Amino acid sequence: MKMQRKHLPDTQNTTDIRNIVINEVGIKDILHPINFINRDQESFPSVANFTMTVRLPENVKGTHMSRFVEILNEKECAFSVQTFMDLVQTVADKLNSKSSHIIVDFPFFRKKSAPSSGVESLLDYHATLSGKIIDGKTDLSIKVVVPVTSLCPCSKSIAKYGAHNQRSHITIEATAVEGVDLYLEDLIDLAEQKASSELYAILKREDEKVVTERAYDNPAFVEDIVRDIAVELNNNEKIDYYCLESENFESIHNHSAYAMITNK
Repeated sequence: MKMQRKHLPDTQNTTDIRNIVINEVGIKDILHPINFINRDQESFPSVANFTMTVRLPENVKGTHMSRFVEILNEKECAFSVQTFMDLVQTVADKLNSKSSHIIVDFPFFRKKSAPSSGVESLLDYHATLSGKIIDGKTDLSIKVVVPVTSLCPCSKSIAKYGAHNQRSHITIEATAVEGVDLYLEDLIDLAEQKASSELYAILKREDEKVVTERAYDNPAFVEDIVRDIAVELNNNEKIDYYCLESENFESIHNHSAYAMITNK
């Protein structure tokens, strides 16, 4: 014999009389497994941190918080840069809102071959996708933090025995021109090309020699790094907006060197 379901009041769906729209309301910092599909259409598992919100009309008391979690759990959470906005649209549809916003942060792994030995390893990059739908208009930005090596030109010019270098983080956030595909790998490739040297998870002795000498042959101030990358971004017809940062974690100071360029 089935138990008769007791009717429970839906308080959050009642009318609110304060007449104030809430721009964004939802859930923040929820971890969930994903499969991210890269530029080559390969699927890589990761764990992502989601913030998911919608706009709440002035006459509705509360949103349906559980629906955000249900969306993540109803099927495998797999997406690429190109399909991410489908998930943002699903949130808008399931919560009956004209505006929705998802921010997802996750480690993005890329297989790399060491420069001399060819040994393969995975290097991690911190990636962020931010997708918005506002009254039917879509907006997507992608961001990636790329770890690299930078070597100081001033130190090289004055020292007899070498030059100090440091690990640096180059951060590029960008939005593509409408109808054009832009990938995380596009931004990673650009950052690594303009650094003194790129990084690898595994280096044999012969690789370490190559990387060390490459950095010494390509010294760059933090200013050089952002300017060199900005030249390429300015000439890239795919890119509508960008914000570019470089932070050098100084090896001979207890502070970082920092620079930022944006085109808007």
